[in-house]
Amino acid sequence: MTRIGIVLFDGAEELDYAGPWEVFAAAAYLRPELSIDVKTFAHDGKPIRSAKGLRVLPDGALTDAPRLDVLLAPGGEGRKREMHDERMLAWLRAKGAEAKWVTSVCTGAFLLQAAGLCTGRRVTTHWSAIHELRERGNVTVLDDIRYVRDGNVVTAAGVSAGIDMALWLVGQLWDPAFARQVQRYIQYEPAPPYGAEV
Repeated sequence: MTRIGIVLFDGAEELDYAGPWEVFAAAAYLRPELSIDVKTFAHDGKPIRSAKGLRVLPDGALTDAPRLDVLLAPGGEGRKREMHDERMLAWLRAKGAEAKWVTSVCTGAFLLQAAGLCTGRRVTTHWSAIHELRERGNVTVLDDIRYVRDGNVVTAAGVSAGIDMALWLVGQLWDPAFARQVQRYIQYEPAPPYGAEV
């Protein structure tokens, strides 16, 4: 069994966790024989209110989480609180030490940095938080890149980049052909109607 754990908290950015969750859950649906278990965990297991207001019921409390193969931390305004919460950071350290892959999306990189899970590594985060993360030190922050892999740590830039990262990870955990199958199944074919330049 491959256990994938996504940590949730009040103020977590919706697509930061829902995008990768969709990728991993689709993989589980397409290949049930792989026994992919995707679960969400929050402080006490009670519903959380995401950054834009979406309420979500986690699968369990932090204390319910088993040993994880993949750990994912989303970003969002709530990370500003969670990156100083010792209970959250201790949980991330413990689960990250056991995991094969430690990942983040958007400003979730601040949680990994605060927990000491990416010290000395190359990472990325949302474009608006690049300078802030650089100022915290002990990591090399790359910009203008969708996701960065350094050892077993994979950090993705804002929101939709988490889908790219999750698909790449499916290719690493199993094989690229399966990742392409998952991408086709969820019809992930980005074609934004307007340019992002401002």
